[in-house]
Amino acid sequence: MNLIQTDKAPAAIGPYSQGIVTGGIVYTSGQIPLTPEGNLVEGGVEEQTHQAFRNLSAVLEAGGSSLDRVIKATVFIKDMNDFGTINEIYASYFGDHKPARSCVEVARLPKDVLVEIEAVALAK
Repeated sequence: MNLIQTDKAPAAIGPYSQGIVTGGIVYTSGQIPLTPEGNLVEGGVEEQTHQAFRNLSAVLEAGGSSLDRVIKATVFIKDMNDFGTINEIYASYFGDHKPARSCVEVARLPKDVLVEIEAVALAK
């Protein structure tokens, strides 16, 4: 089992790693819209979703994978009314690749962000 650590995504804000690689599978922790320096991005759900994807991509890359190797994604959103916007941005990152996905509205996310995304992917 190998821990993923990259400075291209924010450091974990608790007792966990950015991700784990084991058995040819990459498991990412949930990625929220913090910059690699740990600052919350300015703006609303669109900007936050793009930053969460930039972080997710960086963690996957550091783990020897990429978005096109994701087999399952989980999206946590604060407000289901944002689903359409988040879904459109999600589709732009995955294109024709359509991994399995769950999307759940939650009462609250770390740092009161609007979106968090985690993934399970095949290592290269």
